[in-house]
Amino acid sequence: MTPRYGEDEVAELCRDLIRIDSVNAGDNAGPGEREAAEYVAGKLSEVGLEPRILESDPGRANVVARVEGTDPSRDALVLHGHLDVVPFDAADWTHHPLSGEIADGCVWGRGAVDMKDMDAMILAVVRRRLSEGRRPPRDVVLVFTADEEAGGHYGAQWLAERHPEVFEGCTEAIGEVGGFSVTTEKGRLYLIEAAEKGIAWMRLTARGRAGHGSMLNDDNAVTELAEAVGRIGRHKWPVRLTPTVQAFFEEVFGREVKAEDAEAAVATLGPLARMIGATLRNTTNPTMLQSGYKANVIPQIATAHVDGRFLPGYEDEFFQTLDELLGPNVTREFVYHDVAVETPFKGPLVKAMADALQEEDPGSRAVPYTLSGGTDLKAFSRLGISGYGFAPLRLPEDLDFSGMFHGVDERVPVDSLRFGVRVLDRFLEYC
Repeated sequence: MTPRYGEDEVAELCRDLIRIDSVNAGDNAGPGEREAAEYVAGKLSEVGLEPRILESDPGRANVVARVEGTDPSRDALVLHGHLDVVPFDAADWTHHPLSGEIADGCVWGRGAVDMKDMDAMILAVVRRRLSEGRRPPRDVVLVFTADEEAGGHYGAQWLAERHPEVFEGCTEAIGEVGGFSVTTEKGRLYLIEAAEKGIAWMRLTARGRAGHGSMLNDDNAVTELAEAVGRIGRHKWPVRLTPTVQAFFEEVFGREVKAEDAEAAVATLGPLARMIGATLRNTTNPTMLQSGYKANVIPQIATAHVDGRFLPGYEDEFFQTLDELLGPNVTREFVYHDVAVETPFKGPLVKAMADALQEEDPGSRAVPYTLSGGTDLKAFSRLGISGYGFAPLRLPEDLDFSGMFHGVDERVPVDSLRFGVRVLDRFLEYC
């Protein structure tokens, strides 16, 4: 039987990866990524590569391999994807999240969108090119990571710190959460992630005087914390238009948008409004509260958690304002803190992405945007690597793609996967 490569096998690769349980529940819990890593390494070995599996902890496996280009003197490109997925409740799903079921023209399952679809597309295009003897113009480093869904401590961060040799000569990268289409009045746009907000997950602590719940107490930790959480949760952060957000507006509306008009402009974007709206300003969302152990006991300590996200270039302003909102009697400490990143939307790599999309979808446009979350690119940026989110998918107009990240009934159209392989193939030829 003749082996199938490229777009002919991408749906099957995606199904296989989804069927491997690599749920990451955080705190180093879950089955780990070892089985998925072995699967990926096997597929790369079949076409002549020599992948390495690097474990940061038992079961927490990363896969790396280098595809030699025709001009090794050029800077290398990183193609990266993560192998872990977030937890799920199977009872809520139409098809079991680990089934990899193909139904209604889609591959269903946890990771179909985030991001075993891109893992499968990378495998498919690399396997096709190598089976046909087509090397890329420059070296391409393939990186499949563990632990992205919990901050990358066992994945991208560990690789960057412990195995920087993997990234020797690498200056650019492409990864997840970009390259997918949205249909607007301006036609079909492909959103390329060119920036990511920084992350500040924080634990807030207030300390007071413990005592009996029936007595007067003017040093109540719960009251102090609740007032601080209320101030933080209700704070209206000012609009700050970063270069990437302004570039998005100029591409979509054909003009510069002023800060005072930005929210009204975003409101016209339909389903895109939720995604773009979160990139106009810093955000602080209280997410957890803990205190006390009995209704008639005033506790000595109360704690809360806040998910903070800051725009590129506005980290100092973010923390200065946050500390003012906390007040003098509430302290903060990081649960997780990572940088914001931003890459100018110009240059040969951007042209390669735009040209590859145009070839497969004439009349479409590549548009930069800011991601309100974060990816493994944050870790790679510490090595001097700049990058974009580019996992190209042409999607049906009625598919709420962004809503399926970490959501129920996650699925990706088979035709979109095949489209992505063709675009990535052209992109590697052009870059």
